[in-house]
Amino acid sequence: MLRRALGLAAVSAGVLAWTGAAQASGFSLKEQSAKETGRAFAGGAAAADDASIIFYNPAGMTKLERSQVSLNSHLLFVDSRQQNNGSTLSVPGAPATLPVTGSDGGNPFDQPVIVPTGYAAFRASDRLWFGLGISAPFGLKVEYEPEFFGRYDSIKSEVKTVNIQPSVGFAINDNISVGGGIDIQQIDVKLRNALPNLVPGAGDGELNISGDDLSVGWNAGVLFSLGKARLGAHYRSKVVHRLDGKYQVSGLVGPLAGGNTNSFATAPLEIPESVTVSAMYGVGDRVRLMATGQWFNWSRFDAINVEPLGRPTVVSEQNYKDSWSGHGAVEFDATERLTLRAGGLYDTTPTQDEFRTTRVPDGDRTWVTAGATWRMNDRIDLNVSYAHVFVSEEELDRSDVLFAGTAASRTARTLSTNSGNADVIGTSLTLRL
Repeated sequence: MLRRALGLAAVSAGVLAWTGAAQASGFSLKEQSAKETGRAFAGGAAAADDASIIFYNPAGMTKLERSQVSLNSHLLFVDSRQQNNGSTLSVPGAPATLPVTGSDGGNPFDQPVIVPTGYAAFRASDRLWFGLGISAPFGLKVEYEPEFFGRYDSIKSEVKTVNIQPSVGFAINDNISVGGGIDIQQIDVKLRNALPNLVPGAGDGELNISGDDLSVGWNAGVLFSLGKARLGAHYRSKVVHRLDGKYQVSGLVGPLAGGNTNSFATAPLEIPESVTVSAMYGVGDRVRLMATGQWFNWSRFDAINVEPLGRPTVVSEQNYKDSWSGHGAVEFDATERLTLRAGGLYDTTPTQDEFRTTRVPDGDRTWVTAGATWRMNDRIDLNVSYAHVFVSEEELDRSDVLFAGTAASRTARTLSTNSGNADVIGTSLTLRL
């Protein structure tokens, strides 16, 4: 159970912030730049017009006006609901099942969720740039009411990460630039769900997992400039974590009391690689068109294993499928100081009905976005953006075997319909040095 959570959850902005419902496929996060939010992230690997390009494609630093810093903050107002469709709990040693009752868990997300990011790009020469980004490309923080009908699946899932990305960009010539960076990623996980007791009226026990890890990945990109057109491509590698922490079971009574434990445990977790391809037309014009396609290799996330010390390894199937997103936007310089932008995107979920979990209440997402930039002076830009995210209603039909391999073995089947939507407000300051 917990292993699933370890996988489903992934990253929030540790030192930066944390986010509730990840506003992209699975538990990935798109809110890395307020300017990009306004154009539905369609500028992606090609726009290269502020320091946040460090995250999307470090090669784009070579197209910036001068050394600069970009400070971003997003407020996420997420609404998510679970509807009980007949969740059940089996009876040990018998074919019968009992209904699992309880509340709908309420909205499991903080209001608002705050996601800050920051980037700094420095020109070393006409061709060479160095950059540093601090971001959270994945994230999750979900907490339901204790009496939630899906409590045997999850009550709380909290994952925090900080991704520090030192980067370099180099212009081979006026038409071709390359860049890359190292992703130094810290992850911290806390997960909780209920365990059913056999003794009538005894209430539920509880399972808690916590762990952390520091691992390293990498990313690389290329940018082609062809007159008024730009084409960019970026690859971000997987990050292989092995979390070390605690596996705690408490509150079990009667014949299950021997299952209470507080032990060391490890759990592997792979953050998937991604590929982004972006195009922009209208460089230097008042009107610019942008488009992006993105792919995540989520299919590598097929299972999570938790290995408590002195206890059998527990395996939870995930069976994610690869996901993709398509983005489009238009940008218009209304005056020398004011730029307006709007866009939209469609983002598919990697989760599947029979393996989806309440830890990651996910569905296909459709974004509608708008934004503006006000150039306050030659050195300072103020960016604002708004997005509404429509999340498709999805079914959840998940079965987890509790106390497997014992006479008390029971199957908790969580049947639910997940629905929700989100509003995102982004702001940022670009400071040119």
